[in-house]
Amino acid sequence: MSRATRMFDRFNIAVLLPCYNEASTIGQVVQGFQAALPTAQIYVYDNNSTDGTALKAMLAGATVVRERRQGKGHVVRRMLADIDADIYVMADGDSTYCPTDAEDLIRTLITERADMVVGTRRGVHNDAGRQGHALGNRLFNLLYRSMFGTDFNDIFSGYRVFSRRFAKSFPAVSNGFEIETEMSVHASRLKLPVAELELDYGRRPDGSHSKLSTYRDGAKILWTFAMLMKETRPFTFFGLIGMAFLSTSVGFMMPVLLEYFATGLVPRMPTWVFALAMLMVSIIMFTAGLILDSVSRARTEQLRLHYIATAARAAPLDSAKGGLALSQTEDLVIGTQARIVRERHG
Repeated sequence: MSRATRMFDRFNIAVLLPCYNEASTIGQVVQGFQAALPTAQIYVYDNNSTDGTALKAMLAGATVVRERRQGKGHVVRRMLADIDADIYVMADGDSTYCPTDAEDLIRTLITERADMVVGTRRGVHNDAGRQGHALGNRLFNLLYRSMFGTDFNDIFSGYRVFSRRFAKSFPAVSNGFEIETEMSVHASRLKLPVAELELDYGRRPDGSHSKLSTYRDGAKILWTFAMLMKETRPFTFFGLIGMAFLSTSVGFMMPVLLEYFATGLVPRMPTWVFALAMLMVSIIMFTAGLILDSVSRARTEQLRLHYIATAARAAPLDSAKGGLALSQTEDLVIGTQARIVRERHG
């Protein structure tokens, strides 16, 4: 057993593997994480696979759970709600991430006291030779950095390690592949300590196919960017809309004003009314952005307080039984017996 593995023994580590039709690779992925993290519990959440993914994962020794709502966001939300651990390792079941890299990610999380460490993908632009994905990755990462900050260089990486505080304070409202973007925005919004570690990114083996649709999922991610900006930076979001309406108003208003100052007449009354309407809409947008900015700040403060109040370590488990700690079990039994006595004697 390596020195790093011994260091990890005092932590309850959970490996989370969301899967959809990954029967050709999930077995070796589970075995890889079992070898890399012998003390970790491996969880495979099967998202309506039709190719025997759940069976292969179970035979490999993983704990398998079915999530019937289709979409990676639904799976991740269920995982974070169900599983209680000190450290969470999230990866894909397609064998593009190397399980042995988990040790470096966890070590970085512990030594830097970070809440999330992202394994940035060194060879992501060669993913199955799909240039649409490579271009989309570049554009969306640049867009993210301009909108939400420079904390991350690869917001779509599915190889992440995060703390219990992060897992239990993350709202997880996305439904699909946008979940990684939402994780990144959550960390940037609360100014959580994060780190990145550049890792090799493998190609999918024969028989494994990407579930991403370049245009459909790209449109969903772009929409997610807009919604997250509305929620986290409402003044900027509504301010840009207000500027567009203000520019339109000025464009239609200037010819009418110039003619009025020259002749004292307003011959194009419909144009003048339209320009005033656009001006009113721009004022409403700026006002809405100003009010919602205060609301967003209050929500961020509440999320931050919830994050601080979350215990950094999970409740201790009975290593022999895998259940509640002995004292907790005794309290539960005593409480149940007391309730039964009260019910019997009125």
